[in-house]
Amino acid sequence: EGEPILHATVHLLNTNITTSTSTLGSFEIDSVPAGLYQLQVTAIGYASRLIPVTVNASGHVLAIILSESYRQLDEVLVSGQKREEAFRDLPVSISVLNSRAVQQFQLWTIHDLSSVVPNLYTAHPGDGRNVTSIRGVTTTSYDPAVATYIDGVNQFGLDTYIPQLLDIDRIEILRGPQGTLYGRNAMGGVINILTKQPSNTTTGFAEVNAGSYSTIRISAGVRTPLVKNKLFAGIAAMYDQRKGYFKNLFNADDFDDQHSITANAFLKWIVNPKWTFIINGKRNAVRNDGTFPLVFAGNDPLTREVFQDAVTTMHDDGTNASLSILNGSRHFSFSSQTAFQSNYRYYDKPIDADFSPIDGVTIINNYGSKWNHVKAYTQEFRFSSAAGSATRLKWTTGAYFFLQKSPNKQATRFGRDAQLVGAPDSLFSIIGTNQAESRGAAVYGHVTYQLLPGLNLIAGIRYDRERKELSVLGEYQKDPDPDPQFDIRPDTSASNHFHAVSPKLGLSYTMDNNSIYAVYSKGFRAGGLTGFSSDPSQPPLYPFAPEFSQNIEAGYKGDFYTNRLTLRLAAFYIVVSDAQVPTLVLPDAITITRNAGKMKSKGAELELDGMPLNGWETGWHVGYTNARYTSLVVSQNGSEVNLKGKRQVFTPELTSLLYVQYTHIAGRSRNFKITGRGEWIYNGQQYFDLYNMIGQDPYHLFNLRAGIGWKKSELMFSLRNAADKLFIDYAYDFGALHIATPRIFIITLSTRF
Repeated sequence: EGEPILHATVHLLNTNITTSTSTLGSFEIDSVPAGLYQLQVTAIGYASRLIPVTVNASGHVLAIILSESYRQLDEVLVSGQKREEAFRDLPVSISVLNSRAVQQFQLWTIHDLSSVVPNLYTAHPGDGRNVTSIRGVTTTSYDPAVATYIDGVNQFGLDTYIPQLLDIDRIEILRGPQGTLYGRNAMGGVINILTKQPSNTTTGFAEVNAGSYSTIRISAGVRTPLVKNKLFAGIAAMYDQRKGYFKNLFNADDFDDQHSITANAFLKWIVNPKWTFIINGKRNAVRNDGTFPLVFAGNDPLTREVFQDAVTTMHDDGTNASLSILNGSRHFSFSSQTAFQSNYRYYDKPIDADFSPIDGVTIINNYGSKWNHVKAYTQEFRFSSAAGSATRLKWTTGAYFFLQKSPNKQATRFGRDAQLVGAPDSLFSIIGTNQAESRGAAVYGHVTYQLLPGLNLIAGIRYDRERKELSVLGEYQKDPDPDPQFDIRPDTSASNHFHAVSPKLGLSYTMDNNSIYAVYSKGFRAGGLTGFSSDPSQPPLYPFAPEFSQNIEAGYKGDFYTNRLTLRLAAFYIVVSDAQVPTLVLPDAITITRNAGKMKSKGAELELDGMPLNGWETGWHVGYTNARYTSLVVSQNGSEVNLKGKRQVFTPELTSLLYVQYTHIAGRSRNFKITGRGEWIYNGQQYFDLYNMIGQDPYHLFNLRAGIGWKKSELMFSLRNAADKLFIDYAYDFGALHIATPRIFIITLSTRF
């Protein structure tokens, strides 16, 4: 419209340089070496832009025009190859949700990503730890098959990651093995989450959500310069609570009540144009009154009623801290990230393990902070070609180190009614102690070489080496004696070594606003050792090897009509060998893993987003996966059963999201808006056990949102799962089911500045 935009954020990609515009809409960046760069320009209410810039000795003057966000789609920035670049230039199947999309889809936790992204399914049994599957490659143990990164820090396992989404800048979901750059446990893909960073402009937000089941979600944050161009700080915090979605018939009370506090803080110091230091700390504290609200298969119709006699509170405290050091020169860029994660998770009283009203089996793990307190330390050094490099070769190389300590102790107590669950005695406990330590190192390299204008060769390789150690102790304790009487399994230890090579090779071609690519890549999931359980038929310290996947993928990306329409297509074929097949040992809930299978997965994905008319926004995200075991032999009742041809678990055959949104802008200053939005989600047939006996038929979900906005504030009304569909979100192979979230009505009042 020819008017200056105040407080637009301007970032020079792959550098530490970020600035903002004045009241005249102007900005200035000094001391930039000559070269080829890209600028990202963002502002609240406007579609973001990526602008190529050629800088020479005399500098460069730009005139940048932004379009309002209801007129044009955002030009998307990604860092999936550990370099900031345009979405279209990345030769991999990737979905990107920026802060605006996170708000529109009302994404509160990682679990909410399920089905919003093609061929991604994520679920949890009620305790907040998600099982995530992409393209049929799924998490079946505490070592995930899909890696999650938050602000560059690998969320090392299911115990140590923070699921809440707070003050998000963007979420990148890379599908297919990403082992070259991300290493272990990225064989299904990577969820890369980036929060908003402080800059020269004071910005912030405040949001209040209230709704059904006494839902309250209050969040606020501010980012500000402490010393302009030098020192910056940012902090965001959230309080979240709700009543349980389940009713416990044992005491006629709500079950699964939850509340949590989450915080994220940054301190950024730009020492000079070359050196930057960033300190980041995250904290998540969850209290859950009634973890594992499980019903049993065979209940027809499904119900949100449980019948548990042992009710407790789960304490789940997570910490995530990192120090990043960034350096940029004319010749290369360097970064170092040192990170620490911890999770202390326990139940203040015994938790029901038979999920029934009898005094059968309970689990006790409240032995003090020395136990069940998982810690992980990671260090990554990375070198890459300079941001403004004009050569044909773009490269990244680095080294990665980690140390994880998992001291776990829990008792399986058999109560007065233990004989009803098959125990030979009653009023006794089996105490299992598993002290695990993992350490590893990796080196990697990745290059993109321009063969011809628009035609690039992509190649990479990574070598990982890992050692796992585990010591186990099994003890027998008879009530009411507080001390164990004797050892069932003396203190014994073992170790396991393994290594993996993860190569990648591909071609990509970009012309105008279109690109095509074809890539081969290999990924792996770490091996390990099985822990102690109360089942004498499952001996501990059994080693299992890494799981490997070979992936071939081809895809297309295109932008049309001045960024009013984007199209992404991909087809893939995956072979998983040495598949890690889990067996859940009850009542301890210990997973015994064996390399027992081979699986093939093939399918396709489509993402179509567009603005056909001003104010109208629509999209269709659909994925098809056919993932079946070509070889799978498991033990059952002393014999072997061949499950060849069975479908992979936690993998809907089809995922589909269709959304439509209309925004009407009114008022003399065009500051008033009315918004309406509808979403239709469809998930195809899926199974939760290897025998394909426990499954969920295809189902539909509908989400609705509508509201009004004034300048940078909004009042929105939302209805999630509008038809109140009852369906299985997660299931154990012994028949216990977790039923998904019911219909929720939410009122949201938010402002941004």
